[in-house]
Amino acid sequence: MDLIDEPIAADLPEPVISARDVRVWYGTTRGAIRAVDGVSFDLMPGETLGVVGESGCGKSTLGRGLMGLLPEGAKRDGEVMFQGKNIFEMSPKESYKLRGAELGMIFQEPLTRMNPLMRISDHFEETIRQHSPRISKEEVREQIFEALRLMGIPPTRYKSYPHEFSGGMRQRLMIALALVLRPAFVVADEATTALDVLVEAQIVRILNDLRRNFSTSLLLITHNVGIVAEACDRVAVMYAGRIVEQGRVEDVFKNPQHPYTRELLRSTISLRTEGLNFIPGAPPDLVDPPDGCRFHPRCPEAMNVCAERNPINIDRKGGGRVECWLAGPEDQIPAGGTQPLKQEELTVADEA
Repeated sequence: MDLIDEPIAADLPEPVISARDVRVWYGTTRGAIRAVDGVSFDLMPGETLGVVGESGCGKSTLGRGLMGLLPEGAKRDGEVMFQGKNIFEMSPKESYKLRGAELGMIFQEPLTRMNPLMRISDHFEETIRQHSPRISKEEVREQIFEALRLMGIPPTRYKSYPHEFSGGMRQRLMIALALVLRPAFVVADEATTALDVLVEAQIVRILNDLRRNFSTSLLLITHNVGIVAEACDRVAVMYAGRIVEQGRVEDVFKNPQHPYTRELLRSTISLRTEGLNFIPGAPPDLVDPPDGCRFHPRCPEAMNVCAERNPINIDRKGGGRVECWLAGPEDQIPAGGTQPLKQEELTVADEA
């Protein structure tokens, strides 16, 4: 089984989360949708790993799969080690005890994740008492006020309802709810989506403070590569259920070695942007993905081998991993495999 980064030295701390060959699929009438198909990574204490990619690439499914929050009809497989145990092998009761106390999740769209009939105080009290039923009222209030203070929310809003907060404050409340029990690992699913740039900057600062002050390990799922550059230590680029490239943020963004990473960065809008760039076509059908590299029908640098053989996950220059035939290994490419692949013209339906 391929490891993702360099071997961990004996004097370094153990990973908080060590995922190997994680797979998640959904059952449909057409067959199994392989939403996550062989993902591996390590996450160290206080480290933030950003997961980026197009909509439908499997980012949110990966986060929910790690947390055990998948809908009926979904299955998961692989190995995710946490505190010496494979959480995929735990019973539902054991997983329930772990969520909240040790494994936290910041959901997308906070207004839809909170009960509109419950005050903020009720949300927090319910969360704490689920894991600490014998804690006193004074201790509960102390924990809640500390969590609100860290998020910059005044205690005077303690008895307010969710709809009485702005979008940015609701997102901060979701972060506070996820962190009130001080979990060791948190999945943040699009924590800055639909927020203005000023509130977005506040959320990034809060996330940076959390890992600095509490050594919280964070899996940050986002479409925004700018957020990854600002808030993450490492980045994992996902396409069609697989991590195609991962490594230190500075290195991957400065020297991307997978064509999809390059195209993703080229599509980013900045003050220097003179025109909108995009990747032609659409992500593949995960019920029946293409043979070989899943990106080859859209890849501007595809070779003959890309349509015939799955790329091999190898060490990338500068650290991390990459799976792309352009990066090697050259000795595994058959004769004629490096010739440019003749691409089929994309139809209107492919673009939709």
